[in-house]
Amino acid sequence: MDKKQPRIRRSRRARAKIASLGVNRLCVHRTPRHTYAQVFSGETGKVIASTSTLASDVKKTIKYSGNIDAAAAVGKVIAEKAKAAGVETVAFDRSGFKYHGRVKALADSARENGLKF
Repeated sequence: MDKKQPRIRRSRRARAKIASLGVNRLCVHRTPRHTYAQVFSGETGKVIASTSTLASDVKKTIKYSGNIDAAAAVGKVIAEKAKAAGVETVAFDRSGFKYHGRVKALADSARENGLKF
């Protein structure tokens, strides 16, 4: 049983909808050990801001990189970087992952730190 193919199918559907809107996109990816977040431009598709649990500014604030606390730290940093780049509103792209646990913690933390979606 392959879990990756249905997740990719779900992510394609969501990304097609977000692309038709033409707004900036906050994309989240998670692995068992790390959490990654990127803000993409709606027009060009270029990366505006990015961070992960591997980044030094996040790494020094967390104890373990694969839990909810680490995802919340990533959400805080990505919101700060996006606001510094002039992005206030984004569409949340969860990459086909369920909206609970680390994905939800990252989204809630980004919202608390001023990112609107």
